[in-house]
Amino acid sequence: MSTMSRIKAHGRAFSHIAAFHPELTALRRDLHAHPELGFEEHYTAKRVVESLKVCGVDEIHTGIGKTGVVAVIRGHRHASGRMIGLRADMDALPMTEHNDFAWKSSRPGMMHGCGHDGHTAMLVGAARYLAETRQFDGTAVLIFQPGEEGFAGAKAMIEDGLFERFPVQSVFGMHNWPQMRPGMVGVNPGPMMASADRITIEIIGKGGHGAHPYQTVDPVLVSAHIITAVQSIVSRNVRAIDSAVISICAMQAGDLGAFSVMPGKATLVGTVRTFNPEVQAMVERRLQEVCSGVALGLGATAHVNYERIYPATINTPDEAGFAADVAQKLVGHEHVDRNMDPSMGAEDFSFMLQVKPGAYLRLGQGAENGVGSCFLHNSRYDFNDEVLPLGAALHASLVEQGMPLVDSAPAQIKSQSTTTTPSRSEA
Repeated sequence: MSTMSRIKAHGRAFSHIAAFHPELTALRRDLHAHPELGFEEHYTAKRVVESLKVCGVDEIHTGIGKTGVVAVIRGHRHASGRMIGLRADMDALPMTEHNDFAWKSSRPGMMHGCGHDGHTAMLVGAARYLAETRQFDGTAVLIFQPGEEGFAGAKAMIEDGLFERFPVQSVFGMHNWPQMRPGMVGVNPGPMMASADRITIEIIGKGGHGAHPYQTVDPVLVSAHIITAVQSIVSRNVRAIDSAVISICAMQAGDLGAFSVMPGKATLVGTVRTFNPEVQAMVERRLQEVCSGVALGLGATAHVNYERIYPATINTPDEAGFAADVAQKLVGHEHVDRNMDPSMGAEDFSFMLQVKPGAYLRLGQGAENGVGSCFLHNSRYDFNDEVLPLGAALHASLVEQGMPLVDSAPAQIKSQSTTTTPSRSEA
């Protein structure tokens, strides 16, 4: 991919950041070559800290949520007390990369298959621009978060005092989206991502000889009936205008080498995705009822372990509208989708949105027609470096327009809070 972006955008931030696009590309590719899993992002955090020092930010705080990094940049004025948070995730996935370019993963079984390397580089680009220009009245808090891929790193940072130490009034995050062409931005004034729950169903029957099934209680047969029955929960219990997904994704029973031995136990594992907490609670209850009832009817027992992993990612309307306005000034109204369809995928930025108002955006990075690019979590995925300046400019513009030097900030992000004296830099 070229290190010079062909994407066009308006405004000082984009043109300024485009001048150091090659440096951002080099950083992104270095991170891609050195992927790290959740809470193990030591190299990544070190590179982020090195870059932030070069950028000239005011404070760097490390070790928040284990390997998280927070940078603080104060504007030309900051007496307003306004404070906006920007978040990027840093971790990679436990998967093998099948690309062959020079910056492919150097670590077996690890890959930046979701573009967090690009997210990190974009936020570093915003840091450099904001520190060099400081055209805002307030404080920008840049959050480099570990462990998004199933480790709830956002929750870990919050529990480690993130928002007590940096009391932002609003927080924004974004994720690349290969299904949209470069230069497009998508947002929604409500749900953006679903909750992610894990279900484990243990079915206990009675094992025996496959030639004499009448002497057994077959857990494989029970599993088959349960797999079919649970699909009725969404179709017959969830309103058509709501959304829910139940997927049984794995089954384990018996020994493949023992073709005539009927096992005594089977285990099903799957996921539930919902947007509405009431629907989520109903699905959990019905899973218990359906699985127990089906198993009992066939002479077995079933136990459902329901784990709520990530809540739904739900934007607050005012902040989503503000973010869409900012994006529109950058790329034009025809390149902003203000009512983007939510995804049944999940995001731990949801934990931040449970505590603070904010919005989660999508940044297009796919083929020109938005079709044909490798989707996220694909072994041949790669972040599109052409969108780095745009993503960085979008981050920076949220700060500049949310905390303008001329006191005309949008009402939704002008709320005041008690300010605290920032702690001494840890870097």
